[in-house]
Amino acid sequence: MSGAAGGCAPQGPKVFCVGFHRTGTSSLRAALQILGYRVCGSVATEEPDVASRVHQIAFDLLDHYDAFEDNPWPVLYRELDERRPGSRFILTIRPAEAWARSVVRFFGTKTTPMREWIYGAGSPVGNEDRYRDRFERHNQEVLRYFRDRPDDLLVLRITEGEGWPELCSFLRHPVPDEPFPHLVPSRQPRPAPGPSRIGRLLGNGPGRGGVTE
Repeated sequence: MSGAAGGCAPQGPKVFCVGFHRTGTSSLRAALQILGYRVCGSVATEEPDVASRVHQIAFDLLDHYDAFEDNPWPVLYRELDERRPGSRFILTIRPAEAWARSVVRFFGTKTTPMREWIYGAGSPVGNEDRYRDRFERHNQEVLRYFRDRPDDLLVLRITEGEGWPELCSFLRHPVPDEPFPHLVPSRQPRPAPGPSRIGRLLGNGPGRGGVTE
């Protein structure tokens, strides 16, 4: 679980990063920390009973952090929205084929109960189609869920160069006087703890875009 950056924590709504890993989530986490958010990263990834325990594990952390990224947060967006009305949601995206290649390179044959729960297979190797289909379905479901609430969802393409202007406008935060952190994560463990655009992304034109976890 990633810890907080220095400085005062923002007073405002919770921020939930609901893009899947390998879409720029490490860069987004670092950016939020620069802005002063206490960021919680992945939790319960090795929990054998993740399906039955993940909701309570996640809910118990909500009062301790300002922002949340990596698994399991993306797949809990509906429950989090109900639990914390007024929260802001950020969907990081990238092209599905590039994403699938990235998860294969990053995770290889390593499996976790969390990925087994999310994808139906713990490793992406040999399951590329399954992973890619789940990734695309998740993005479409998030876009549909928020299609009438564009002020609550930011679609962010970090791998295509988006960063401070889009993020700070969405969070109503001044743009920092430093470059946006574009990170390329390693396998090293982390330290412990508008409507028209959405319509296009849902399939009415180009817009599937979308470095990463």
